[in-house]
Amino acid sequence: MADAELVTSEERLRRIEAITDAALSGLDVTELLDELLERVRDLLKVDTATILLLDNHSGELVATATKGLEEEVRRGFRIGLGRGFAGRVAATRAPVTIYDVTPDDVVNPLLITTGIRALLGVPMLANGNLVGVLHVGSLALRRFGPDDVQLLQLVADRASFAGQARTQVLGRQAALALQRSLLPSRLPDIAGLDLAARYVPGHDLGIGGDWYDVFTLPSGWLGAVIGDVSGHGLPSAVVMGRIRSALRAYALDADDPAEALASLDRKIHHFEAGTLTTALYALIAPDRATVHLSSAGHLPPLLAAPGQPTQLVSLPVDRPLGVGRPLATRRTTVLDLPPGATLVFYTDGLVERRNELIDTGIERLADAVRSGPAEALCDHIMASNAEKHPDDDIALLVIRREPATDAALAADPGAAQEPDVDPPVAA
Repeated sequence: MADAELVTSEERLRRIEAITDAALSGLDVTELLDELLERVRDLLKVDTATILLLDNHSGELVATATKGLEEEVRRGFRIGLGRGFAGRVAATRAPVTIYDVTPDDVVNPLLITTGIRALLGVPMLANGNLVGVLHVGSLALRRFGPDDVQLLQLVADRASFAGQARTQVLGRQAALALQRSLLPSRLPDIAGLDLAARYVPGHDLGIGGDWYDVFTLPSGWLGAVIGDVSGHGLPSAVVMGRIRSALRAYALDADDPAEALASLDRKIHHFEAGTLTTALYALIAPDRATVHLSSAGHLPPLLAAPGQPTQLVSLPVDRPLGVGRPLATRRTTVLDLPPGATLVFYTDGLVERRNELIDTGIERLADAVRSGPAEALCDHIMASNAEKHPDDDIALLVIRREPATDAALAADPGAAQEPDVDPPVAA
C-alpha cells in the first residue's frame, strides 16, 4: 500500500468486516489473538504484528502473541512503561508512529536485526484500563495514514477484551495452584485433638492473604497459626506463602511462639518491606493440656470449655509484623486446655461488618461457639456468621481437645491425670 494512500469506501468496509467478523467469537483467546494478528497484517500489508500484554504484578509489557517476530515471544521479551517504542505507546495511551526506525527509537534489538523500517503502535484499553500494546511493522519505508491508525485501534479494541480475559484466566489458574500448595489440603491427624478449618476468599481470584497452618514438630509439640497479610488477591497470596514457609522454619528452632514471631518480624522488615501482617501462633503441648500463645496484632481466640460460657482468651497483643521497628521482645501466654475444650482461631473477615463495631461481630461469633466436634462447629460458625458475599477473606481454624470418655477412665483410672511434659520456655 502506498504511503498515506486514501482508502476507498469498499476497502474500509472490507477492513471493518474482517475485524468484526462474528465467526471470530467462536475462537478461544489464543486463537482469536492469533487470527486478529494475521488479518491485520494482511489488511495493512505489513510484515509484523505483535501484542504485548501488561503484567500487572511487575508493571511491564510482555510479548504475548506475534506474527513475524516469533523470536520476541520465545525469548520472553518484556519492557517497562515509557521505555522504547511499545513503552511510549503504553505511557501516552495514544498512537505512536515511527517513519524511519533507528536504534535510538527502540529497546528491543530484534526490531533492528529484523530490519523493521516503520512502526505503528496503539494502546489496548478495556474499560479505561491499560491492557497492553498492539504494534505493526514494515520492512519498507512507509507512512501510516489516519485510516491505518483507525483500523489498528479497532483491532486493538477487540483484542483488549480477549487479552484481559486471558490475563484473568491465567490469574485464576495461578491463584488456584497457589491455594492448593499453600493452604493445607487436609489437616493432620493428631492424637488427642480434633481439627477442622475453613477458608473463603473475598476476591474473585479465589485466594488472598488470610491463611492458617497446623504442623507437628520433632519435640512432639503441635504448632498452629492463623494470619492475615494486608491486601487481596494473588500478590498478597504470594507474600503469604513466603511468610508461612518462613514461620515453619523458625518454628523448628524456637521453643517459644514469641521467639518465632520475633524472627518472622525481622524477616518481613528485611525481605517484605511495607507488608503488614497479623498472626497468632500457638504451641500445643504433647499432653494437649496446655497451649502457649503469642499474638502479633491478631484478634484473640475464643475458648469454649465444657460447662462454661465461651470467652475471649485474655492475652497481651503485640503490634503486627512489619510495623515500625522489629520488636526485640514479644510475649507468650500459657493457657490451660481441659478435656473437651475448643479453641477457635479466626481472621477479621469473619467478624467485621460495615457500620458495625467489631466487638459486635466477636460477640456474635462467641454465641455460635460451643464445645463439640470440630467439623460440625466449623459448619455452624460459617452458617451463622459468614456473609454470603464477604468483602474480606475468611480463615477459620477450630482445635478441640478430645474429652476423656467414661470407658477410658474405667479402664485406666489414672487416665484423667495428664503426664508430666516439660513445656517450652516462655518469653
